[in-house]
Amino acid sequence: MARIYATSAQYAMYTGQASPADVEARLGRASRFLDSEVFRLCWYEVDGDGYPANTLVSDAFADAVCAQVQWWAETGDELGTAGQWGSVKIGSVSLSGPGSSSGSGGASTGRTVAEAALEALRTPDLTADLFRLGEVVQC
Repeated sequence: MARIYATSAQYAMYTGQASPADVEARLGRASRFLDSEVFRLCWYEVDGDGYPANTLVSDAFADAVCAQVQWWAETGDELGTAGQWGSVKIGSVSLSGPGSSSGSGGASTGRTVAEAALEALRTPDLTADLFRLGEVVQC
């Protein structure tokens, strides 16, 4: 079962705004995304359900998830599709987008970890005995 690291109340507190109606689904998608792209590559102690055992780490994960959801909302590109095409022409209709002009696609913002999410995991409160970003240890 997928872990969800933030609640709608935490999102509202993080952003200072009311949570959107579908915030639970967004938090779930952001949690799965960050699990896949960041959290699985880190060292931290977990409880029996796989959540961070330390409150500081748990709070940082919640902030990271909230930051990712907020960034997706601001960019409007959760799926990473906006940057795929520079321009498209179908018959007499021509559309331009943020991708490269060659049509080969560019970096996509949606499937990128938000910088604010990484900042939440770089807080000085997360000392090396609690959390290590990007370190995997095998037993």
